[in-house]
Amino acid sequence: MNGVEADSLPVEAASAEPGPTEWGENPRGVGPWTEEHETPAPTDPRYDPELLAGGDRRNVVDAYRYWTREAIVADIDRRRHPLHVAIENFGHDANIGTVVRTANAFAAAEVHIVGRRRWNRRGAMVTDRYQHVRHHSDIGELVEFARAEGLTIVAVDNTPGSVPLETASLPLQCMLLFGQEGPGVTDQAKEVAAMTVSIAQFGSTRSINAGVAAGIAMHAWVREHADLGRAW
Repeated sequence: MNGVEADSLPVEAASAEPGPTEWGENPRGVGPWTEEHETPAPTDPRYDPELLAGGDRRNVVDAYRYWTREAIVADIDRRRHPLHVAIENFGHDANIGTVVRTANAFAAAEVHIVGRRRWNRRGAMVTDRYQHVRHHSDIGELVEFARAEGLTIVAVDNTPGSVPLETASLPLQCMLLFGQEGPGVTDQAKEVAAMTVSIAQFGSTRSINAGVAAGIAMHAWVREHADLGRAW
């Protein structure tokens, strides 16, 4: 696969690198293995000697404490869902980080960013280290990828003729496609989508935050297709 890992995607120049807490590091975490356990430190290659010696303050579930980054990614790769999430590059690109963080939580296969290559990783809270992220220059390139992988593109937008997400059946091999807040999914994207789903709203605002909408749609797919008994 020719995907671009998140760590290789440049950050917006205006964004200074955040400190440990902003990156999502857990100040509580766990201390050195010898302080937390009565047994000798494990020699399993999945464990990071530096973390075993110094403690693990990262924002990871307890099952991954002291593991190397590579071991965590490999373990998630074994059980990632056939769910892909595509973003027509958001104007408020902090939302991209939110989408990446949520995709990681749901073990999505990949996040696809269409358009600008630069994005602010601050909102991802370090989860981009464990989530596959791929860049596409335009919608045409995204469609080629989806077809090659056998993915059905589902646009998420509150537009006339859309199917309520609450009653829709999402395909298993799915790519959820999101647009910017305000203009929503572009006309070109709607044309290539097999269906468009909308999220029910009952208040005065015309739209909800794009990152929130992505989380709602991903969770709808999870409820329909994921093995909830395997959740942490």
